[in-house]
Amino acid sequence: MKRILAIAGPVLGLVLGLAACGNPATPASPEAPAVQAGEAPAETGAAGSVNIYSARHYDSDKAMYATFEAETGIRVNVRESGAPELLETMRAEGSRSPADIIIASDAGALYRFQEAGFTQAITSEKLTAAIPAQLREKDGHWFGLTKRYRIIVYDPQVVSANEVTTYADLADPRLKGEVCVRSSTNIYNLSLMGEIIGHVGAEAAEEWARGVVANLARKPQGGDTAQIEAVAAGECAVALVNHYYWVRLANGSPEERLKTTKTLLSFPDQNGNGTHVNVVAAGVAANSPSRENAIRFLEFLATPQGQELLTAETKDIPVVAGSALPAGLEQVTGFKESDFPLSELGVHQAEAQAIFDRAGWN
Repeated sequence: MKRILAIAGPVLGLVLGLAACGNPATPASPEAPAVQAGEAPAETGAAGSVNIYSARHYDSDKAMYATFEAETGIRVNVRESGAPELLETMRAEGSRSPADIIIASDAGALYRFQEAGFTQAITSEKLTAAIPAQLREKDGHWFGLTKRYRIIVYDPQVVSANEVTTYADLADPRLKGEVCVRSSTNIYNLSLMGEIIGHVGAEAAEEWARGVVANLARKPQGGDTAQIEAVAAGECAVALVNHYYWVRLANGSPEERLKTTKTLLSFPDQNGNGTHVNVVAAGVAANSPSRENAIRFLEFLATPQGQELLTAETKDIPVVAGSALPAGLEQVTGFKESDFPLSELGVHQAEAQAIFDRAGWN
């Protein structure tokens, strides 16, 4: 193919700092008591506390917790770990779990907690009014707080824009040896496959997965940032990633920004179902010792102030009307989003993994 030079448009914003995961429980402020497995939560003053099990690992969340503490007097205690580890922690804790809130970075991950019986249905007029129905569980087990898009990053020197307009294009033989992806066990890929199954059925979804595997430039490996770097390095020409990974690199060091100038973005299926949407979501734990404080925390996150704290550095998309769009997302607007119900992503999760396994997408 004719190789051309294309430079992505400027993107302005802040660099995301990843928090180091040390102790399994981390207080939001130095004097806050950590929550340990099986212990009752510590109450601090008349307002009490709220205990958060979070699969997010961002330094910026500390400011979010501190702001909530300052405005409400409710002490925030945080346990950070991966969603699978938090799920196992709650299994071990059983009814003694001190968790009030569960936060995860994918609707499919919250589905696992719900299926295990670790969430409860809640009613909140504020949450119902602020968060679109498509982005929350129908009975109130969890609420989507920010949006993220599963998009295609490509090298315009190798692939033209019209070759990557749909997810189906990733399975087209003309891209043989040009596709990079992460593992099939990653929740982002499982949720995307869940939507594909919902749209076209399991048989067609498996045919697509086999086509993608046939086009792989390398064995699935690494996270989304690694996929972008592989495209920039010429190891492959096309990759599936969540949008914010690209935006963060575009706002990073000169070396990181250079990687994004070698790539362009495609928001798939604009003439069809629209680009796949997922959410950072949170729900109230089934055995929450401080249920009212938990609901109050979720309602805080569903305000423009809470949305800004959630998204300014992570580069997710706010879901609440009137919230400011984080700097650096100028290129991530104005396209058609899928309206597939996010509560259905988890329903297809086991089938999605089975399809990936049969297709050899390891």
